[in-house]
Amino acid sequence: MPSTPNPSHEHQLVFTSSQAARYLGVSLATIRRWTDAGYLPAYRTPGGQRRFSREQLDGFIDSLHRTGERPKLADRRSLRSS
Repeated sequence: MPSTPNPSHEHQLVFTSSQAARYLGVSLATIRRWTDAGYLPAYRTPGGQRRFSREQLDGFIDSLHRTGERPKLADRRSLRSS
């Protein structure tokens, strides 16, 4: 995960899944898995697309730092087989 946010994201309020992936330094598939598993909160547009606030993304990063954990690889593997 990047230690400092990208300056282009500094004032951005709403992120698409792709933008959230870039912001967190992970793949789009990882964002989808984390959201589906409930690790990363998101809201859905009327069309069903995921959207994230900067506050949600920063809160997620903070929670990882507080707990010292990341979503477990085994959890992510089981989501793929579901």
